[in-house]
Amino acid sequence: MKRIVLLLLLAAASGIVASDESTASSEIVIPPGYRDWKLISVAHEEGQLNDIRAILGNDLAIKAYREKVFPFPDGAIIARLAWKYESSKENNEAFGREQSYVAGLPTNVQFMVKGSVKYAATGGWAFAQFKEGKLDEKADLRTCFPCHQPVKTRDFVFTRYAP
Repeated sequence: MKRIVLLLLLAAASGIVASDESTASSEIVIPPGYRDWKLISVAHEEGQLNDIRAILGNDLAIKAYREKVFPFPDGAIIARLAWKYESSKENNEAFGREQSYVAGLPTNVQFMVKGSVKYAATGGWAFAQFKEGKLDEKADLRTCFPCHQPVKTRDFVFTRYAP
């Protein structure tokens, strides 16, 4: 319990926690070292988005996934990194046919920050989106929570842990 409280205090002090329940505010910053977090899973999204994604979690999120503790504890943060994908000419030449795709241009980074009381109106989660390292002021984050409603039984989190 002391560790959770300490992490919440650190998150608040570093500006990770948003002040508004339904959208991210300019107070949210990209957590330092998030690219070193552990991998939860990967995904390919077709349609308009047409991207590949890596979903990462801070230590609290990873622990909850591994121990199947839901709802997630306060202070858990899930990051989603997305890139357009492109065919790899070098890999395809090695394979003798077009079959290999790699990360292309980055599209955005999104975060879900757990705060069960502070973000109660949005299932206990705050949402943020960044482009080129800056908060994406144009992102309509009001659509995040309604989109996550179908997975309410999994604490509004789509991604399943892929050990």
